[in-house]
Amino acid sequence: MEEGGRVNRLHHWLCRSGRWRKTIERRVPWVVSGADLGQNVLELGPGPGLTTDLLRLTLERLTAIEVDPGLAASLRLRLSGSNVEVIAGDATTMPFADGQFSGAVSFTMLHHVPSPELQDQLLREVWRVITPGGVFVGSDSIQSLFMRLIHIVTRLCPLPRIHLACG
Repeated sequence: MEEGGRVNRLHHWLCRSGRWRKTIERRVPWVVSGADLGQNVLELGPGPGLTTDLLRLTLERLTAIEVDPGLAASLRLRLSGSNVEVIAGDATTMPFADGQFSGAVSFTMLHHVPSPELQDQLLREVWRVITPGGVFVGSDSIQSLFMRLIHIVTRLCPLPRIHLACG
């Protein structure tokens, strides 16, 4: 994974902005609608936690794994005493037991995983840590000039436009 998971200042600002919050407030309910995630859910790469803030309101237990130690520490402190546990770690090699989670989510972070091979490894890890029959839902951005601009000096490994359905 990229060193410390760090992003440039523009990207960091955007991920905490009111504009992005409004986008997330529309995207998260749309992505999770119709999905039975269960009550013990794993979130991959929450960054500053805007998605975490929405998800935790509807789940019994949420565990977030974040590669950037600073973001993980900040989110852990902010959500202390809530139904969220924040782990600083790499989602391509997760420290969780097989089948530990009922479901998993990922919102606009997979393009930060530096190669298609590591993206595949991350997906294998997700399938390992969710229960058989568990659900993994998410969304990511598509390649554009704006995406390239906000990722100057940071990793951008866009995913192909696909819809995964496994069962």
